[in-house]
This record gives sequence, C-alpha cells and structure tokens, in this order.
Amino acid sequence: MENLLDFSKLSGLLTAWAPKVVGAILTLIIGFFIIGIIVNTVKRMMEKRNVDVSIRSFLGSLINMGLKVMLLLSVAGMFGIETTSFVAIFGALAFAIGMALQGSLGHFASGVMLLVFKPYKVGDLVTVGGGQTGTVEEIQVFNTVLKTLDNKRIIVPNSVVTGNIITNISGQGEIGVELTYGIGYEDDIDKAREVILRVGNECPYILHDPQQAVVVAELADSSVNLATRPFCRSEHYWDTYFYMQENVKKAFDMEGISIPFPQMDMHTRAMVA
Repeated sequence: MENLLDFSKLSGLLTAWAPKVVGAILTLIIGFFIIGIIVNTVKRMMEKRNVDVSIRSFLGSLINMGLKVMLLLSVAGMFGIETTSFVAIFGALAFAIGMALQGSLGHFASGVMLLVFKPYKVGDLVTVGGGQTGTVEEIQVFNTVLKTLDNKRIIVPNSVVTGNIITNISGQGEIGVELTYGIGYEDDIDKAREVILRVGNECPYILHDPQQAVVVAELADSSVNLATRPFCRSEHYWDTYFYMQENVKKAFDMEGISIPFPQMDMHTRAMVA
C-alpha cells in the first residue's frame, strides 16, 4: 500500500513537472539557435562595414553572453523561480561595473565610432588628441596608437581623439606641403621665386598638377617671406619637406640670396664731461 502511495506521488510530480521540463528544454534549444543566428548576423553586418576584427569579436561575445543570460532567466521563470531578485542583483552589478569602468567604456564607445565612421585608417598621417602628430599604427578598442617621425610610440585614448579636432593629413591621397622662406629686403624677389620653383621642379616627389606657385606672404620686420605649397603624394610628405628645406637653402647660397635672421642695431652716444 505504501509503495502504491509513493508511486502515485511520483506519478503526480512527473505529470506536473514533465510539461515544464520539456518546455524548458525546447526553449533552451530554440533560444540558443536563435541567439546563434542573431550573433552571426551582427558579425556579418560589422564585417561588411569593415569594423575591426577585435571589435567584431568583442561585440559578438558581449551580445551572445547578454542574450544567453536573458534566456536562462526566462527558463528559470518557467519553473516558478522568482527572477526579480536575480535581475536586481545583475542590475546592481552592472551599475557598479559601469561606474568603475566609466572612463574605459567611454574610450570603447569612441573606438567603435572611429571604426564605424573612419575619420582615418591605419597608415594615415594624422594630428589627433589636441596636437599629437604621427602615422596611425593601430586603432585599438580603447586607444589609437601613433608612430612619430622619430619612431616614438604615442598611445592616445579614443575619447580624447573624438573629443578634439581630427586632422587627417594624408587622407586625400595628395597633400600640399606648406613652406615659407624669408629673404632680405635688398634681395630680388623674382630671382628668389625662380630659385624656389627650380628646386621644386627638380624634386622627385613634387607633382606637377596642381602647378607649384610662389607668392609674397608677408613683409616682416627683418625679411620678405615667400610662401609656396607644392603638392606630393601623402606618403612623400616628409621627403618633400626635407628636400625643399635643404636644397632651397643651398640654391639661395649659390645665387647669393640671403636668409636674414632677427638682429638689433645699437647706437651709442658719447657722454660730454
């Protein structure tokens, strides 16, 4: 008789819980399948937008984990488990982590913006972060890494980059090199212009379209300043700059054109005893 009572209790439990267990298993199977589809779709969308591989992986895992937590909470609710306390705990934990990582999350969000909107790419010569100039080596999750001309490695937080003016020096493929040369007031302007243009024509990096020009930019205190802006390929910016600086000085010396420097004339007056 006692065995029959135990069997009837067990049968009643199975009857009561079997549909919930079967429903939970089906929910998990279907839920994991749908989550897989969502994650893969998001990854493909990011791949089409050429989002950085590290960002794709990070966001994919983040979405995957978040959806699975929500699925498990839903399954727990199917068994009558009170999930309100779990949600409150997760919310408090997320808030605490968010406050602790507020700066890092800001850098991360800025990194995603940089990768999506692409104000620059790896290999571009840029000025970012309020005055840091260099070639972009990496666009990381939290930082942008620059390599300077003297081989320094500058790491700029992404939120600092997006919070300041971004100058992409080489982003157009061709770039004008701003150059200014001062000559003495007694020197011939036309002759100096001819010398600068001749050096520009001899430079292997300068493009002939647009044509280089030389203009009088300023009548300064001790010099007449001539400005020119030869164009070159972006990757030849520094080559052009240093070539012109050196060879214009040599050509000025050969042609007898002076490059004045600031000086002061002092007059003395003899004191009468």
